[in-house]
Amino acid sequence: MTNFVKNAWYVAGWSTEIDDELRRFTILGDNVVMFRKSDGAVAALEDRCPHRLLPLSKGKRIGDTVQCGYHGLTFDCSGACVRVPGQTNLPKSAYVISYPIVEKHGIVWIWMGDPEKADEAQVFDMPEFSDPAWAAHHGDALHLKSNYLNVAENLVDPAHVSFVHPTTLGNAASENVPVHVQTEGEAIVAWRWIRDAEPIGFFKAFGGFSGNVDRWHYYYLYTPCTAVIDFGSIETEKKCAEEDRGEGVRIFALHFMTPVTETYTIDRWMHLRNTATDDAEAAERMDTMFRKAFDEDKEILEAVQEEEMRPQTRRPIRIAIDKGPLVYRKRINELLELERTEDLAADPSPAFVYHD
Repeated sequence: MTNFVKNAWYVAGWSTEIDDELRRFTILGDNVVMFRKSDGAVAALEDRCPHRLLPLSKGKRIGDTVQCGYHGLTFDCSGACVRVPGQTNLPKSAYVISYPIVEKHGIVWIWMGDPEKADEAQVFDMPEFSDPAWAAHHGDALHLKSNYLNVAENLVDPAHVSFVHPTTLGNAASENVPVHVQTEGEAIVAWRWIRDAEPIGFFKAFGGFSGNVDRWHYYYLYTPCTAVIDFGSIETEKKCAEEDRGEGVRIFALHFMTPVTETYTIDRWMHLRNTATDDAEAAERMDTMFRKAFDEDKEILEAVQEEEMRPQTRRPIRIAIDKGPLVYRKRINELLELERTEDLAADPSPAFVYHD
């Protein structure tokens, strides 16, 4: 049984990844062909002709339709078949799935579930995207040979930073600082403050700090696959209250996880910053440090995935810092059960019926 929540918005790609060409993307184990229509909007169709199952991405565009490269069946952007060469009647079963798409802030979102439930208002957004006091910068697409659940759990886990990222996003000063977790509300939140400590490498490079700082990490995880990490630093002598951290050097690292298969995830990451907002070179230097840190995550997560796929004689233990990840798994399971129940209610008939 798949562990993918279907009725949710997922990032299909950066806007720059999709152009006039037919391009295949795999999302939640399903293959999708995407392209930009003549008006610039993104079309997304099931990448499989219902006749002989050739991927439509191996066909060609004819205006805003897609022609299968095997026998020429042609489909419009709604998924309807508009031509079957050699015959005038169009079989009712000659169609492909068309997926709802929303594009905003240079990000293309796709809905893989019931299209009747696709609400554009549920697409993730933050006021900082449109605030001139903040700069937004797209990073990369990190390809991970790991189940998305492990990737997401890593993004609601401040405790790993001291050990996995000691030269970039963490240092030894935070090793024994407790992590607080809040599980009420839309997002699961894990956070901690490290007071009167040496700045980490990231803020040595971009904060201009010469003395000790107070620094924070707030990890927000939205089901199923969006994470926001609010982190920053401010001079210790300013005695900054938690709610006033906007007065410091503050970064939002955004992670949009796209489950590709059960063991493969793409993490598209970007950042919003309130420092060096007009400095493109600063953004590129930040990317260099982020890449180093995220490559460290990649090594850890892929090693964990390999071990999970090997036989195990006992279940992994859980410790205090696992509260956020455990609640996340619980929420995912509840959403999966809800979808399964709704599917059964909509179609209670058995999958196979024998007729004499």
